[in-house]
Amino acid sequence: MNIKSCMKHVVVSIPATATIRETAEVFVKNHIGLLPVVDENGNPIGILSLHDLLTLELPDFVSFVADLDFVHDFGAVETTRPSAEALNQPVTVLMETTITIPEDCGLLRAYAMMLQHKLYDIPVVSKKGKLVGIVSHVDIGTAILTGWYSVE
Repeated sequence: MNIKSCMKHVVVSIPATATIRETAEVFVKNHIGLLPVVDENGNPIGILSLHDLLTLELPDFVSFVADLDFVHDFGAVETTRPSAEALNQPVTVLMETTITIPEDCGLLRAYAMMLQHKLYDIPVVSKKGKLVGIVSHVDIGTAILTGWYSVE
């Protein structure tokens, strides 16, 4: 079995020209956790995770505190928002380099790549490099476990 058999074929992506504000709107509208950034030909050039956007909201001290258990309330920080200047930047300032897998990739190889790179979702590309799907660790896991039904 390969990735093409279990991936999501409808993929939400954004162009590299999108702003961070526009990207946030896409995340909210589509209720997703990963957004491939594509060039004008539909080839993935980067990815943006919900985590990447939420780090714009987190207070700076979070990266310096080893144990957040003692911070029970972020108080006034909860109501702060990124500046208009930050939200109007191109998405390319936040995007990460993308790791992709080919649509004919085997399930275990794809899952191993996701584990190695600590990914929950990974873009799937055609032989020509065009974005054709996205697959999550849940998609792969359930496809693998389905094969267990026939084990006696």
